[in-house]
Amino acid sequence: MNFYAFFLQNLPRLLEGLSLTLQLTILSLIFAIIVGMISCFFKISSIKPLNWIATIYLSIIRGTPLMVQAYFLYFGIASVLNIQIPSFWASVIVLTLNAGAYLSEIFRSGISAVNKGQMEAARSLGLPYHVAMSKVIIPQAIRIVIPSVVNQFIITLKDTSIISVIGMGELMRVGTLIANRTFRGFETYGMVAIVYFIVIMILTKISQIIERRLSNGKSKG
Repeated sequence: MNFYAFFLQNLPRLLEGLSLTLQLTILSLIFAIIVGMISCFFKISSIKPLNWIATIYLSIIRGTPLMVQAYFLYFGIASVLNIQIPSFWASVIVLTLNAGAYLSEIFRSGISAVNKGQMEAARSLGLPYHVAMSKVIIPQAIRIVIPSVVNQFIITLKDTSIISVIGMGELMRVGTLIANRTFRGFETYGMVAIVYFIVIMILTKISQIIERRLSNGKSKG
């Protein structure tokens, strides 16, 4: 069987794996945005205990490999608590915590990039700090960080391939099963690489379009 026929034969299974990969990525990023925002506000808060919580969280996540985090949650914590965490939700939790740490820094950088005079002007008008932050600073910061958030989506999509180590049936796991069954590792992982490449190139193009439009809007303003 030539490569083209082999590709067509296994394409449905690869697309199933890709579907699960996209589900994991989208769901994880939604939760990661929430976690990242909370961590960001903890980090910039004047309340010291909140700073410590955010610092410890960011240090642990950014200082350990994603694969170790996946093993620790799926096998370590599950065995200590004597529970079985479904691989799908274990994957979502791991990807959420990992992406959330990086998004936290992205959000913090976005808020720092807003001119400090904006906050001073809002406070001089009598707006409380939290109102000035939510109505003046955050909307501007969101505009700044959108391209970086899209890039994090791409990174998280790539990271799903690591989650195959806990038996999650995403694209990489499906490719491994096909390779083990057919003994055609070169062709199989070549197909997996092609699928990843196409999806990531599409997302990269979308990121570039968004960044270009935001830059044009800023220059017009």
